[in-house]
Amino acid sequence: MRQGPLARHYPAVATMVVFALVPYLALSAALGPLTPLIAKDLHMSAQAMNLTLGMANAGYAVGTVLAVQFAQHLPQRRMLLGYGILLVVGSVLTASATDPAMFVVGHVLQGLCTSLLLIAAVPPLIIGYPAFRLRTTAMIMNICVFGAVALGPVVGGAQADAHGWRPLLWVVAGIAVAALVLSALTFQDAPPANPGGPIDVAALALAGVGCVAAFFGASELLTRSFGNPVACGPLIGGLVLIAALFVHEYTAERPLLCVASLLSTLPVAGVVAAMCAAAASVSATSLTLTALGTRMTPLHLGLLFIPEFGGAVVAAVVFGTVFRTRLLHWFVLVGLVFLSAGVLVLNGAAPPTSVLTAVGSGLVGVGVGASVVPALFIAGFSLRSDNVQRVFAIVELLRAVAAFMISPILLHVAATVSSDPDSGIRTALWICFGIAVAGAAAGVALYLGARLRPPAPSVEAWMSGDRPGWDSPPLLARFTRDRDDVCR
Repeated sequence: MRQGPLARHYPAVATMVVFALVPYLALSAALGPLTPLIAKDLHMSAQAMNLTLGMANAGYAVGTVLAVQFAQHLPQRRMLLGYGILLVVGSVLTASATDPAMFVVGHVLQGLCTSLLLIAAVPPLIIGYPAFRLRTTAMIMNICVFGAVALGPVVGGAQADAHGWRPLLWVVAGIAVAALVLSALTFQDAPPANPGGPIDVAALALAGVGCVAAFFGASELLTRSFGNPVACGPLIGGLVLIAALFVHEYTAERPLLCVASLLSTLPVAGVVAAMCAAAASVSATSLTLTALGTRMTPLHLGLLFIPEFGGAVVAAVVFGTVFRTRLLHWFVLVGLVFLSAGVLVLNGAAPPTSVLTAVGSGLVGVGVGASVVPALFIAGFSLRSDNVQRVFAIVELLRAVAAFMISPILLHVAATVSSDPDSGIRTALWICFGIAVAGAAAGVALYLGARLRPPAPSVEAWMSGDRPGWDSPPLLARFTRDRDDVCR
């Protein structure tokens, strides 16, 4: 089979994955302070900019499902090159935009192609190399996903302070080109996963329409009330369609996503933890940036989030140490505790001071780095490794919905719940705190409900594809066993 000169070269493949994921993930957090500059230059309203960001996030969510379907019927590595080309096209369109249409199309392509690349490139990096590489891969995933997001406010603040936006977007385009070049150099042809399988039209339709509608409705909350049918109709309808997607996948004979296989204690606990951590962290950061955006220069405000990146790096290093032990489960719980503490610190004053913001962002960085990707591994170890792509798609779809949709809703709550903006921000931050605490409490309750002592994963057996990394008991097994005993 055809292959590039750097095929199977782990450092090159890992670098390609980082370059493919970092641009959009960092940009999603960096565009906040740049939005007024872009809107002014391209003659876009604030609502049009907000809708553009929402549709890019919708593209990211839809791409997780599309990538799995494409992998079933099309050569996966060739598709990876196609995704890379589209990412370059989108990045160039965004950086060179001279009118709203160019910027909108380009940024939506960036969101869509990033998730396509994520689902197509990361699973082979996880299971395509010897088990001793998994520690490095786990750390890379943690840093490049959440380190990139944590650096977003810093990079965006520095660029806004320079009163420009195109240089940053051209850098992003350059990184996308580098990812494409590395994709070609590391090319190793691979056949489709299941060319004879069905095309799950219902899943694609529910995911596409549901995500676009839900994110459209959430984006409209910038200028409309929650009771406005233009906002609440698509938002609620889209969420219903996303819920219907999971019901359909649970009941289908040949599902595209392995929903039924995830309905046991460990994967459910992992997915819930990842969703709550993502929603609380992204929303808390957005609320803090909003509260301080008119009180500090963009650069000063961005620098206050450097501790968040440092916290994410620290969490990634510790994760690399504990992910093969039973401490992995406790690590996720500790991460949610750090995240909750970080939100409390950010909410310690209205608005937060520089010191509180720096300390709170550091705690949030540790918390999210110790919870989301580690929780993904808890879900992944519960199934055989040949299902990791589908597990990853489910978790990323739910994480994207939780992170990118809850944030605009809470920003709307902060703007409308009180006539005092600072009081509204504090109320919304209390909701973030509640989400983080709920994630921790739900995980603990699920483990107790199954009488589960946290196990250590059998990584070698999992990597072989013969069996899961551990046995996950049924949901609430403690009570169902008791009921079975009574019946007998």
